[in-house]
Amino acid sequence: MSMFHKLDEVVERYNTLTEKLADPSIYDRQSEFKAISSERSAIEDIVLCYKKYRGITADIDEAKEMLKDSDDDMKEMAKEVLAENEPLIEGLEAELKLLLLPKDPLDDKNCMVEIRAGAGGDEASIFVGDVLRMYQNYARAQGWKTEIDSLSENDEGIKEVIFSISGEKVYSKMKYESGVHRVQRVPKTESQGRVHTSTITVAVMPETDDLDWKLDLNDVRIDVMRASGSGGQHVNTTDSAVRVTHEPTGMQVYNQDQKSQLKNKEKALKILTARIFDKMLQEKNAEEAAERKGLIGTGDRSERIRTYNYPQGRLSDHRIGLTLYSLDKIVEGDMDPVLEALVAHNQAELLKGQEE
Repeated sequence: MSMFHKLDEVVERYNTLTEKLADPSIYDRQSEFKAISSERSAIEDIVLCYKKYRGITADIDEAKEMLKDSDDDMKEMAKEVLAENEPLIEGLEAELKLLLLPKDPLDDKNCMVEIRAGAGGDEASIFVGDVLRMYQNYARAQGWKTEIDSLSENDEGIKEVIFSISGEKVYSKMKYESGVHRVQRVPKTESQGRVHTSTITVAVMPETDDLDWKLDLNDVRIDVMRASGSGGQHVNTTDSAVRVTHEPTGMQVYNQDQKSQLKNKEKALKILTARIFDKMLQEKNAEEAAERKGLIGTGDRSERIRTYNYPQGRLSDHRIGLTLYSLDKIVEGDMDPVLEALVAHNQAELLKGQEE
């Protein structure tokens, strides 16, 4: 099937979805309305780009006809139209090829991010806080919102943090962050000035809704207990802490961050749902690994994906051989050069797969 035949089919589908949304009764069926709106939004950029492409090609065809005219002014006008529009065609065709690439259906989702200290003791915990701040600053620059769902600290930094990011196409960019992040620098506690290597793990989990998958609460055991550690007077006086257990998998989430037992329960169930859904995705991706060779963002949490070398001001992403000497800007939230390179690599691999 030619690219243009595919594009015509997309336009036809877009028009069908537009007609469905024009029916007032659709608002009485919210799940159907949401699904149709989402599908239409997902292909709107293709339709608009193709409309622009067809307009320009029509102008070019008309100008070529004008060149046959005996009037010199008309010929000159036609040459101007061709000079203006013909250079645009190649770029638009390349853009249409990218827009037609298969989309990850989860790209529009919000996500939860879990960062854990790995090897390296206190320095790893300190780096968890640095990466958390990097993501928060990047999210702010994107117009996204962040919210801490669970936080476990130690004397020097953060042992584990789970936070939510909501906004436009969050998962499409953040999904590339899953894996082991390695930091090389002189720790604050190092008196000899020696460079140490520490690691943390990052897991990016797409948030789900009933249209994707719903957690069956009949499979969940909920236990309440008194919170432990610091946190105010409520810690020792109320049973506010909640532990939820998914009995089929044995997966557990404990939350005591809020004074309210209800809020802790909601947070714990939210985290549990994201973890189970993410585990399902990882298993699916593992099955498709052979087909996805060369692609990134498959959810391998054990893969060392990136090194942050502070003495050299260097960031290296090992998956695509990317090296940038602007570490100071990146760790403050200027992540676009990294994430855009990862997206471009994935697109190139997908295009290569279509051409083979």
